Amino acid sequence: MKPKILTTLATYDRQQFTADLIAGVTVAMIALPLSLAIAIASGAGPEKGLITAIVAGFLISALGGSRVQIGGPTGAFIVVVFGVIAEHGYDGLVLATFMAGIIMLIAGYLKAGNLVAYVPEPVINGFTIGIGIIIATSQLKDLFGLNTAQVPAEFIAKVETLWAARGTTSGVALGIGVATMVLIMVLRRLAPRFPGLLVAVGVTSALVALSALPVDTIFSRFGTLPSSLPMPALPDFSMARVVELLPSAFVIAFLAGIESLLSAMVADRMIDGHHRPNAEILAQGFANIGSALFTGLPATGAIARTATNVRAGGKTPVAGMVHALTILLVMLLAAPLAGYLAMPALAGLLILTAWNMTEPHRWRSYMQARPSDRLLLLLTLVLTVFADLTVAIGVGVAVGLALRLRAQGRKEDWTPRDR
Repeated sequence: MKPKILTTLATYDRQQFTADLIAGVTVAMIALPLSLAIAIASGAGPEKGLITAIVAGFLISALGGSRVQIGGPTGAFIVVVFGVIAEHGYDGLVLATFMAGIIMLIAGYLKAGNLVAYVPEPVINGFTIGIGIIIATSQLKDLFGLNTAQVPAEFIAKVETLWAARGTTSGVALGIGVATMVLIMVLRRLAPRFPGLLVAVGVTSALVALSALPVDTIFSRFGTLPSSLPMPALPDFSMARVVELLPSAFVIAFLAGIESLLSAMVADRMIDGHHRPNAEILAQGFANIGSALFTGLPATGAIARTATNVRAGGKTPVAGMVHALTILLVMLLAAPLAGYLAMPALAGLLILTAWNMTEPHRWRSYMQARPSDRLLLLLTLVLTVFADLTVAIGVGVAVGLALRLRAQGRKEDWTPRDR
C-alpha cells in the first residue's frame, strides 16, 4: 500500500534529481502532443488531454507503487471515452471517471492488484488490437481532410461514411499527415531519446501556419486553448445516473487497472525492480477521481511513456511529477501555440500510435499459439471492433477463464510489451 515515493525519498540526492528532471521534461515533450491528440480523438476538447496529463499524471507518480510509472490519457481509452460521451454527454464521462476512481480505491484496499494475473493474455491482445483498428479508422477523416459533417461511432457505418466522402480528399492534408508519420519514424530511428513526436508534429504544423495551407488546426476547430486549470468541482449525479453509468465505470476501472499494472510490470523488467500492485491501483483510483474533479479524462499508466522515462534516465516518481508540472508550465505560458498544431499531423501521430499498440512484431507468435488462444484473441478482437468494448471484455474474460479452468492450472506468463 505504501507509495514508492516514500521509499525513494529516503535516499534521494542531487544526482537523482538531475536525472529525474531531464527524464521528466523529455517525457513531457512526448506526452504533450499525444495528450492533445488522444483527447480530440475521444470526442473531447484538446484541453481535456492536458488537464488529465497534469492532474492524473502528477497523482499517479506521487501516490503510485512504481518508481518510474508515467500516467495520463492513453489510446486504450479512446474507444470507451468516445462511446460514453456520445451516449451520455461529457458530464456523463466525468461522473463515470469519478465512479471508476472509487471502484479502483475499493479494489486497492481489497488488495485486488494481483488479480491481473487471472486475465488471459489473448483477451488483452485481442481488445488492444481491436482498439488500435478503431483508433486508426477514426483518424482517417482528418488524415485525408475529408469533408463530412458527422462520422458515426459504429465501425461499419463509419467506414461506409468515410468511403462515401472519398471524393473530398485533400491532397494537402494527406501530405501533412504522411510527412508527420515519416518524420516521426525517421527521428525515432535516428535519435530514439529525442522528443521526435513533438518535433515532427511541430515542424509540419509550422509549415501549415507559415504557408497558410488550407488545413484544419486545433484553433480553427476548437478555438483558443485555456491557459489555466479549471477550478475543481464535484460532478453532478443522481442515483439513476449512477446506475446508468455503472457499466461504463467498471470498464474504465478495468482498463485503467490492467493498463497500469502491465506498464508497471514492463518497467520492472527494464529497471530490475518490483512495483507494489495494490499501491498502484490505489494511485489510479485517486488519479481518476482527481481528473474527474478537474473535468479531465480517464487516466492510467502509459506503457510507451513509462518506457521513454526509463530510457531517458528517470530514477524515481519525481520524474513523473516533473513531467506533469512541465505540461502545466506549457499550458500556463504557451497554450496559444498549441492552437497551431495541424489536425492531419495529430491524426498521423495517432495512426502510428494505433499501429504500435497492435504490436505487429508479435503477430507471428499469436498465429503460432494454441488454437484456444487464437480463438480467444479473435473473438475479443471481433467483439471489440464490431460490437462493444464492454461486451468484448466480459465475454473474453469469461471464455478465457473457462478455458483456463479446463486447462487445470496451466500457467501463462506475461511478456514485455511497448505499446
